[in-house]
Amino acid sequence: MNEGAEKPDFAERHRRRMARKKALMEARIARASEDRGVVVVLTGNGKGKSSSGFGMVARALGHGMRVGVVQFMKGRFVTGEAAFFRRFPEVDFHVMGEGYTWETQDRERDRRAARAAWEKARTMLEDSSCGLVLLDELALVLKYGHLPVGEVIAALRARPPGQHVIITGRGAGPELVAVADTVTEMRAVKHAFEAGVRAQKGIEL
Repeated sequence: MNEGAEKPDFAERHRRRMARKKALMEARIARASEDRGVVVVLTGNGKGKSSSGFGMVARALGHGMRVGVVQFMKGRFVTGEAAFFRRFPEVDFHVMGEGYTWETQDRERDRRAARAAWEKARTMLEDSSCGLVLLDELALVLKYGHLPVGEVIAALRARPPGQHVIITGRGAGPELVAVADTVTEMRAVKHAFEAGVRAQKGIEL
């Protein structure tokens, strides 16, 4: 037997294990027969929430869907995602924030900005031709109390049945988690910023 080659009994055990896994996965796929729009919440203190959301925007565009994007708190800098996705006529992209709360230091101003962004978002949630809507940093806006949670939940429940919604932001509350179909919490393990590396184009902004 060649050095590094697997023993026949190990290879056979692996084959049987993968066959069992395949049968389980096929059964799960067969049970998941419903087609409808889903709400995805990306939260937690780790990096990657908006990046994941924009990955789904790219996926939707690849399938020929129209997409709406509202960025709630970002706005002080031109982000790479805004510069890129605005090239696509299928994307209705709005950056409507005025920076994070530690930048504005004005709660009423933050609330006005959140309300204006939400009115734009609500038009997208009522548009059946919009297949996917990304509401970037909405979870954080709700955490700070800049918008009524009940109003947002009602709009999510009333949206067109085939529309998908992605909501990002730290501190997603229990009401938002409850209405979501999929929730992922990003956990911070290590971040370059903590070592003194500043945000740089292509990886952060």
